[in-house]
Amino acid sequence: VQLQASGGGLVQAGDSLRLSCAASGRTFSSDAVGWFRQAPGKEREFVAAISWGGGNTYYADSVKGRFTISRVDAKNTAYLQMNSLKPEDTAVYCCGARPYRATMRENDYDYWGQGTQVTVSS
Repeated sequence: VQLQASGGGLVQAGDSLRLSCAASGRTFSSDAVGWFRQAPGKEREFVAAISWGGGNTYYADSVKGRFTISRVDAKNTAYLQMNSLKPEDTAVYCCGARPYRATMRENDYDYWGQGTQVTVSS
């Protein structure tokens, strides 16, 4: 499967962005999707994940209440709606996919797309 993340950009604190993760090459509806991010000089960290079918979602504490993960299987696409952005959200955001069950562990994901840069100015 190939994943393509998009939708990043330069915004001000308090603004919103919606990231997209478009999949091709396999039945996306059977996959869980996770979003991870990596800020300069830091380890990649979990942001949000959604199980196949969308029944279960998981969020890092730092984004709960501000970010929402969703998916539209008919479009082979998952989304990360990011509201009330903060400068500390600045990072390269990547999406990963794995069969069925969502997890918060980066190593559990089998497929990755290239990241999209999100920069939040204060």
